[in-house]
Amino acid sequence: MKIIVISDTHIPGKAKKLPERLLRELSEVDLIVHAGDWQTYSVYEEISEYGPVEGVYGNVDDKEIIQRFPEKKIIEAEGWKIGITHGHGERKTTEKRAADAFEMPIDCIIFGHSHIPMLRYKGKTLLFNPGSVTDKRKLPYYSFGIMEVTKQLSIKHVFYSDKM
Repeated sequence: MKIIVISDTHIPGKAKKLPERLLRELSEVDLIVHAGDWQTYSVYEEISEYGPVEGVYGNVDDKEIIQRFPEKKIIEAEGWKIGITHGHGERKTTEKRAADAFEMPIDCIIFGHSHIPMLRYKGKTLLFNPGSVTDKRKLPYYSFGIMEVTKQLSIKHVFYSDKM
């Protein structure tokens, strides 16, 4: 199972459209996960043309996104429990808020908000922030994630320099 993981698309705020690098990967996908800050519902409409979409809302999303998606959720893929949250809030770091969003044992937590790509374990839980496809915030590259789910859970970042 191939899952594309994105967050912080911020369209139309940071870009007018999704980058071609992302769209190429979306053409061969089983599931798309968006960790919030879509900004507008049109982002959901566009990516849902490529495959099923799971996601959560973030702190800048319009009311259509907030009505369509929860603040956090858990999905199951090939027996793996994957939590999704945006990670916004007060106090603590984004990473800490994301990790604290889920109380039960969970295999992976996908989050966004900081726009900073991250991949590391906290205990037995894999924490993954795909970064942003349109707003790299002081970093040299835009990014998203590709998760391969089989008997193993494998995830990596895709970095690129042109958001068009």
